[in-house]
Amino acid sequence: MSLPAWRAHLRDPSFRQGARDMLGTGLGIGAWGLVTGVAMVKGGLSTPLALFMSLTVYAGSAQLAVLPLMVAGAPLWVVWLTATCVNLRFVIFSSMWRSYFAHLPRRQRMALGYFSGDVIFVCFMQRFPKPRPDPAQLPYFWGAATTNWLAWQVPSVTGIILSNVIPLSWGLGFAGVLALLGILLSMLADRASWLATAVASTAAVATFALPLKLNILVAIAAAVTAGLVTEAGERALRRARARSAGGDA
Repeated sequence: MSLPAWRAHLRDPSFRQGARDMLGTGLGIGAWGLVTGVAMVKGGLSTPLALFMSLTVYAGSAQLAVLPLMVAGAPLWVVWLTATCVNLRFVIFSSMWRSYFAHLPRRQRMALGYFSGDVIFVCFMQRFPKPRPDPAQLPYFWGAATTNWLAWQVPSVTGIILSNVIPLSWGLGFAGVLALLGILLSMLADRASWLATAVASTAAVATFALPLKLNILVAIAAAVTAGLVTEAGERALRRARARSAGGDA
């Protein structure tokens, strides 16, 4: 993005609105980032490698999912498969972003993909529920994305650099779990997401004894399947109702 375009976004009221909408989850994102930063170094990564991972991967759930596998010496294919499964939701996000940003140049769309996040997606879709381009959408996205990126990276880098002076006795792991739960609950807005969460929780506990944290993969697969089946059933029900209403008319 050019400097004049960025300055124009900064002056746009929608940019400030996006930033404000993300402030509510900033504390939880920050706690999660701090936990992840500490966990990466405590798990055996060097400080430069942990910094590289934080800045390039920029996917907290995937990072936390693969760290136990890396510490346990899991095969590389298990690590990659776990990260891929955790991030499959971004394929769905991207397909929905397309209705709003398909007209932009590829370089901008790639930047949007990097800065995209779960909470950003939820806030954006709540503010712009109709899938059609709007001049306020891009400034809003960048306001939310900038706030979210800083809320994650600043604590994450802090945790990486200060990992040797931050004791585990502070209970950061529990704080991270609470932060994740708070973010998760704020995103449960429909029947499919509630069902997927319940199925994932049940599957993770039921398969906890599997080696190499494979219960995470099982839980992800079960949740995705449950969510897709539920959404397909709801779409079929809506089509049946629409046909019925049309026949009655």
